[in-house]
Amino acid sequence: MRRAQLIGITIAGGAGLLAFFLMRSIVSTPSEPTRISEPVDATEVLVARKNIGLGEVTKESDFRWQSWPADAVTPSYITNRDGGAGMRAATGAIARSPILAGEPVTRNKLIKAGDGGVLAAILPSGMRAISTRIKEETAAGRLILPNDHVDVILTRRMRGPKGEDQYVSDTLFHNIRVLAIGQQIETKEGKKQAEGSANTATLELTPQQAEVLARANSMGEISLSLRSIADANASEPEPGEALSNERGNAVRILRYGVPSREYGVN
Repeated sequence: MRRAQLIGITIAGGAGLLAFFLMRSIVSTPSEPTRISEPVDATEVLVARKNIGLGEVTKESDFRWQSWPADAVTPSYITNRDGGAGMRAATGAIARSPILAGEPVTRNKLIKAGDGGVLAAILPSGMRAISTRIKEETAAGRLILPNDHVDVILTRRMRGPKGEDQYVSDTLFHNIRVLAIGQQIETKEGKKQAEGSANTATLELTPQQAEVLARANSMGEISLSLRSIADANASEPEPGEALSNERGNAVRILRYGVPSREYGVN
């Protein structure tokens, strides 16, 4: 083989190897991502620095300012647009509902002292809070806690046909929310029963139901029957029951507006 041919083959082989390594390096090297910077219109909103419980009196250290997209800010948020007025309004207020750490603080979740108590703040519009006596055997062994739902039962003594004493129980209301047990209006984390010293339960009722319960408290013993959480929000066909004092000491129970029983009370 001629010398010129050998030189040509050597040069071609070297060029091929060089091209191979160049292509390999190009393929194996990741390309730099293209970054496009777009300005975002943001503002600062007040958020909770830590978990704030229901009824807790707030301090300035409970809050911090957090950058938030302006298009995600609602009118209820407290922003820094009004200077320090928002922080001053939130400081020393009472939490109407629990606020989680990092959650934006809204004005309807706080109430200032003098604007009403905590219970009045959490009570829905048109509803009433009324208490009834409880004890271990009439409140599911004191395992009923705030925000549980119960049926309200009245047990009373009546005169039988021959003048003998008889006891009758009737369900007054179904699916009633418990607002408080004693002074406890919120279930503490990990707490599985109410305070042992609590002797009252505060219930959320309509004005008409509140009148019935007030009357029933003087007629006999009230028991609370705890409902399953699975049907706590189930609708009940029964609109409630009413008691009326008629004909002296005779008592008539009205169910669906129809009297179901009439008897005297000692």
